[in-house]
Amino acid sequence: MIGDLPENKKIVLFDGVCNLCNQTVNCIIAHDKKDIFRFVALDSVMGKAILNHLRIDVANTDSVILYNPGKAYYLKSDSVIEIARNLSGLPAMLTVFQIFPRRLRDELYDFISRNRYRWFGKKNDCLLPSENTLRKFIK
Repeated sequence: MIGDLPENKKIVLFDGVCNLCNQTVNCIIAHDKKDIFRFVALDSVMGKAILNHLRIDVANTDSVILYNPGKAYYLKSDSVIEIARNLSGLPAMLTVFQIFPRRLRDELYDFISRNRYRWFGKKNDCLLPSENTLRKFIK
């Protein structure tokens, strides 16, 4: 199943019911001018297969994960910075946070993550992409 991932694409695993995560995915799509990213919900069959392949315990992560197949994967604030490196416009400015120690960045990331449902809400179902962006999602 992991072998079915598109070549030369970076995979963003995200919480499909989180409103903040869905807004983030939409932002990435809007600023992904080089068509670098594909998206997989963490709780999908492919999401679980990728997590298993990477040996990431889903019970211990509710993070956005960036997976560059065959090369590397990034968690928490590192995933945000690595995604931002490949975007255009204002989101690319998130790379400035790399000047802070990872521990500090990840504490902020965890604080937002713990409160995201309370602050932004959640959906009953995963994001349904529009016809224009459907090709960017992997089931």
